[in-house]
Parts: sequence; C-alpha cells; structure tokens
Amino acid sequence: MDEKIRVLVAKPGLDGHDRGAKVIARAFRDAGFEVIYTGLRQTPEQVVNAALQEDVDVVGLSVLSGAHMTLCPRIMELMKKEGLDDVLVVIGGIIPDQDIPKLKALGVGEIFQPGASLEEIVTYVRKNVRKK
Repeated sequence: MDEKIRVLVAKPGLDGHDRGAKVIARAFRDAGFEVIYTGLRQTPEQVVNAALQEDVDVVGLSVLSGAHMTLCPRIMELMKKEGLDDVLVVIGGIIPDQDIPKLKALGVGEIFQPGASLEEIVTYVRKNVRKK
C-alpha cells in the first residue's frame, strides 16, 4: 500500500479567518491524506519549521488577509534554505490574478481562488505531489 500524502495546512500572518482552511483540511483527510493543521496566525518561520518537523509532502497555505506577497515569498525563501524544494506548495484564498504569475515564479505549484472545488484541489495535489 502506498504511503499517505502528508499535508500541512497553515494560516500564515494575522488573518483570523480559518473556515476555508478547516474545510480543505477535512477534504484532504476525507481523501485519505494525513493532515497537520497549524492553527491561526503562524509566522513564516513557524510554517517552515512545522513542515520540516512533520516531514510533509505538501504545504497548503490559506491567505485571506492580502498579505500573500509578503508572507509567501518569505515562506518559499525559507523552504528553499531548509532544502524543502521537493515539497509541493499550494495557496488558497483571495489572490488577485496579477499576483499569480509572481507566486508561481517563486515555486508555488498552484493557487486556488474562491470557487475552486475541493475535488479540483485534491486532484491537483494527488497528481503533483513529489513523494520522498
């Protein structure tokens, strides 16, 4: 039997809206993934430390605060520094279209905006995760 996909769901920054993160965490769990949820108001350093400690295959970031162009580049920088280049990063939340190419250039795999289906997100992760 294949190993379960390990996913870290994180809420970086001061954003206090966690309903979406909890919904996607449950969808990942229901899809058979092993889910680690960090809770609210995580610093980039805390997110990357958790990804390291939990040896995850995927980091899912939920950002609704508008701080994605500050938080996500820092997270990607720290992940690269820690040798987590093989970890798939996906972002969900309120991300303006013009920021998507910039985030993907940093190494983010995909951005899921409002209206993305849970099935679409789970399918993307399954197809793009890089198992260790």
